Amino acid sequence: QVQLVESGGGLVQPGGSLTLSCTVSDGIFNIYVMGWYRQAPGKQRELVASIKTGGFSNRGETKYGGDVKGRFTISRDNIKNALYLQMDSLKPEDTGVYYCNIDAKMNWDSSREDYWGQGTLVTVSS
Repeated sequence: QVQLVESGGGLVQPGGSLTLSCTVSDGIFNIYVMGWYRQAPGKQRELVASIKTGGFSNRGETKYGGDVKGRFTISRDNIKNALYLQMDSLKPEDTGVYYCNIDAKMNWDSSREDYWGQGTLVTVSS
């Protein structure tokens, strides 16, 4: 059973920084993409950032959603099987629950599926 555990959320003032972490359990056959999504109150869940980790092409390629490019940085630690999101110059509109996501195959003969963490709340407010 795959587990994704996020940490690092909290209350921060506008202009401040936070770093989110996501630890992924072992025993996964292949992880193709890792990413962060967020859901603001009353809004749909949206992509914040993703990084390609599997396959034979474009490994390490990153993608950013919304207006976070240039303020947020996604990275991965292959040894620790962890995912990070460095968030700088935070704005009140960055407030929301941030979810860790992986697009993965659990076994060699299973289908690719999305797996989610339980989320960590980020509040940007003065």
